[in-house]
Formats: sequence, structure tokens, C-alpha cells
Amino acid sequence: MDKKTIYINYQVYHNKEEMPADLQKVVDAARKSSLNAYAPYSSFRVGAAVLLSNDIVFCGNNQENASYPEGLCAERVTLFAAMANYPQESIKAIAICGNPIHFQLPHPLSPCGACRQVMVEYENKFHHPIQVVMCTMSGECIVVESAKDLLPLQFSSNDLNGK
Repeated sequence: MDKKTIYINYQVYHNKEEMPADLQKVVDAARKSSLNAYAPYSSFRVGAAVLLSNDIVFCGNNQENASYPEGLCAERVTLFAAMANYPQESIKAIAICGNPIHFQLPHPLSPCGACRQVMVEYENKFHHPIQVVMCTMSGECIVVESAKDLLPLQFSSNDLNGK
């Protein structure tokens, strides 16, 4: 047996003003986008925004459905829509902001496993890391330099062809 350990590095920004300007822009867009989320069942709004390689910021938010499995997270709504509209542009960064209606999040919101897998898929497609910015509505943000930091043992196309 071998025992191995995985470490990740991340930055904690106490407010968005500490961040580089391009990340501030994507955080502002994610926060604003959370206000348009369709979350009548959970009252848990989430906004996301991606910064593309052409410097366009593309936004999305969670979309719920009375048949719960048929809704979709803000991250995947945003990533899929951005890639449908700009298929040749790589993703530089994604910001995710939780904005529940009935309480304030005490810490930045982390993406679910399915969303992490989709982020890694686009990193692999473009051979370029995606900075992941997890933030609250007004304060702290956590930044990792690659989605692979959040999903170090990801499933990839190599697993499909025996590489």
C-alpha cells in the first residue's frame, strides 16, 4: 500500500477590492446575476459569471424546477451557455456567488461535484486552467488557480480510451 496526500493552494480575499481588476469584474457580474436566479423552491439563489479569453463576461444563475432533478446549477447554466455562444473562447475564470433569500452565507459557496467536473472538462478542452472564485455577496472570496484543484482525481477523456 502507498499512502499519498493531495494539497491545494488558494487565496483568501477579505473583500473584492483586494483582487485583480479582471476578477473584480467577474465577481460583480456573478453577484448581480444571483438576483435573477429562479429559485422558488429552495430560496437559495446562486449567480455565476465566466470571464472568457476575449474578455467578455457571460452570466447565468441557478434554474429550479418543481421536478427537482430537472433544475440546473448556476455554474453549469453559465458554462454551457457561454460555450454555446463562444465555442472557440477559453474560460479564464468563473465566479460563483450564493445569495440565499432567508439568510446570509457565512462563507463563500463552493461548487458541487457535477459543476466541478464540467469545469475540468473545459480546462481539458482548452488546455488552460480556469480560476475558480467562490464568494459571498459582499465580503470574502476564495480563489483557486484551477478547477482541478477542487477535483484532483477527476474523470476525463483519457479514462474513456485507456490512456
